[in-house]
Amino acid sequence: MSATPQKNRATRRVLAAAAGLATVGALVAAMPAGAHDRGNGHGHGNGHKPRTVDVQLLSFNDLHGNLEPPAGSAGNVSETQPDGTVKAIPAGGVEYLATSLRTARKGNPYSVTAAGGDMVGASPLLSGLFHDEPTIEALNGLDLDVTAVGNHEFDEGAAELARLQNGGCHPVEGCYEKGKKFKGADFPYLAANVTKEKTGRPLLKPYTVWKKNGVKIGFIGVTLEGTPDIVTANGVKGLKFHDEVETINKYARELDRKGVKSIVALIHEGGAPASTSYNYDCDSPGAGDGISGPIVDIAKGITPKVDALVTGHTHQAYVCTVPDPSGKPRMVTSASSFGKLYTDTTLTYDRRTKDIVRTSVKSANHVVTRDQAKATDMTRLIDRWNKLAAPIASKPQGWISADINGRGSTAPEKPLGNVIADAQLEGLAPADKGGAEVAFMNPGGIRADLVHKASGSEGDGVVTYGEAFTVQPFTNMMNVVDLTGAQLVTALQQQVSGSNAASPKILQVSKGLTYTLALTKSGADRVVADTIKLNGEAIDPARTYRVAMNEFLAGGGDGFAALGEGTNKLVGASDLDLFNAYLAAHSTAAAPLAPPATDRITVIQ
Repeated sequence: MSATPQKNRATRRVLAAAAGLATVGALVAAMPAGAHDRGNGHGHGNGHKPRTVDVQLLSFNDLHGNLEPPAGSAGNVSETQPDGTVKAIPAGGVEYLATSLRTARKGNPYSVTAAGGDMVGASPLLSGLFHDEPTIEALNGLDLDVTAVGNHEFDEGAAELARLQNGGCHPVEGCYEKGKKFKGADFPYLAANVTKEKTGRPLLKPYTVWKKNGVKIGFIGVTLEGTPDIVTANGVKGLKFHDEVETINKYARELDRKGVKSIVALIHEGGAPASTSYNYDCDSPGAGDGISGPIVDIAKGITPKVDALVTGHTHQAYVCTVPDPSGKPRMVTSASSFGKLYTDTTLTYDRRTKDIVRTSVKSANHVVTRDQAKATDMTRLIDRWNKLAAPIASKPQGWISADINGRGSTAPEKPLGNVIADAQLEGLAPADKGGAEVAFMNPGGIRADLVHKASGSEGDGVVTYGEAFTVQPFTNMMNVVDLTGAQLVTALQQQVSGSNAASPKILQVSKGLTYTLALTKSGADRVVADTIKLNGEAIDPARTYRVAMNEFLAGGGDGFAALGEGTNKLVGASDLDLFNAYLAAHSTAAAPLAPPATDRITVIQ
C-alpha cells in the first residue's frame, strides 16, 4: 500500500527521551496428483534418480515488521464458509508464522522460502524503533531464502537498505545491545529494476539461484516502477526505477543463457481480487477472471521463461492463473499482509529439461492461525526487543471508549482518518503554528486501528505510545502551505483520476470540509465539485487557503500533484506528535475519546 516513509530523526528523539494449523485443505491438496509417486528427490532402489522432483515454494509478502500479531481488524483474514457466509479469523505474528512454515516444510526435502517485498518499513514500534533490525533478525530465523525489495525498503534511503542487507550498527544510534553488532540479512534482497543514476548499475543483486542436489531455480526480484511516487524524495535519491516487465524479461534471458531454466519472479506489485476472502477462486469462471489491477498486465507481458509469479504491495490474498504471452496459464500469488497467510506452491522440476513442468504447478494460501504452538525462538526474540522498547512503548497517551478503525476500515472515510486529520488541523491552526484551515491525511499512511482491548498490562481503552506509533509510524514532519481554492478542488479530484483513477486514494479530511463522492460516475467527476464546502461555504477558486498535510503529500506523493504546488510553507511538528497531543487533550480515563461520526464525505454507490 502506498504510504509515507519513516524518518530516522523521530527514532533518535524517542530514544533520547527514553534515556531521560488450521489450513483450508491439507497441504497434500496443494500438491499435483501423483506428486508423491514421482519421488521427492530421493533415488529409487536401482540407484537412479527420478526424472522429476517436487520443489516446495513457500512465500509471503508485506510483513511490514509485524512481529507481534496485528491488533484489531487488521489482524483478521476473511474466509468464505461452505454456506457462503464470511468468517473473520485472527491470524499473523512471527511466532505462528515460524511454526506454520516449519510444519509445512516437513516431508519436503526440496523447500525454498521467498518473499515479495515490504518486509520492513511502516513497522510497529517494536521493530520501527530499532530501524527494523528485529525484523531482519526474525526473517533470518524463519529461514527466508530470498526477497524482492518493496517500496518501503526505501523509506530510509539506499544506504540504510544496504545496512539491512550487509549488517553493521546504525550510523547515528549505534548498536542497540551491548556487545552485539547487527549482522544484517542472511538472505539476498533483490532489486533488479533499481539502478544507481550515476553508474547505471543495479543497486543490489538482480537475481539469485537456489540450488540443491542439482536442482536449480532462479529468482528475479523487482519493486514497482512507481516507487518514487509513493516514497519521499530522500528515500529514492540517486536511484532510477525501471519497467518491471522489461527488467524481468532481460534477466530471464540471462538466467536462461546460464542454463537456469526454472525461474520465479518476485514482484512488489499486485492486484485486487473480486473477493477479499483468501479462499476465493479468482480463476472462476476462467483463468484470472476474478482479479484486476497492475499485476494482470505485468503477468501477461512477462516471458514464458518465468514459471511463477510471487507478488505483493496491494495486501490482498489470491492464487490465480493469468495467461503468459504464449497463452499458457501461469500461477500468480499473493499472501495478504502482516504474516497472516503463507502460500504453498508445488513446482515440479524436470531434471532432463531443467525446467518446471508448468501444467503441474499447484498453489494454495493457508492461514497463519493463532491456535497453533508458538515458535519459542521467536518468542525469545520478541521478548528481548520488547524489554528494550518498553520504557517508551508502554507510556499512556490517551483513552478511547471503543475501537477506532483505520487500517481495518474499507470505507472511503475512516473513523481514525478523521481523528488524525482533526489532530493535524488542531495542532497547526494557531497563527504561529501555520494558521491551517483544513488538513488532509493520505489513507495509506494509517497503518493500524486503535484497539480498545489492552495489548499488555496498560488496561482496556488505554492508548500507549507504542500503539500510537503503530498507527503513525513514519513520523513525517507536518507542512502548512498556501493553496488556491482551485488547487484544492483539483487535489480532491486527483483522488479518483490520473494515476488514482483505477484505484482511488481517498484523502482523510478534517472537520468542516464536506463533499459528495459519486462512485456511480467516472474519473474526476466522481468528486462532485459544486458540493465541496469548508465550514458550510462553497470553496472559492480564487481564494487562498492554508492547508495542513504531511511532507509526503506536500511533495505531491500518491498522485496528488496539486498538493505539491503549495507555497509559503511552514514546517510544523511531526504527525505522531500532533496525534499524541490530540489524544492527551481530548481524552481522560473518565471521559475517553469516542469513535467520531463519518459524515464528512457523502458516498453515492
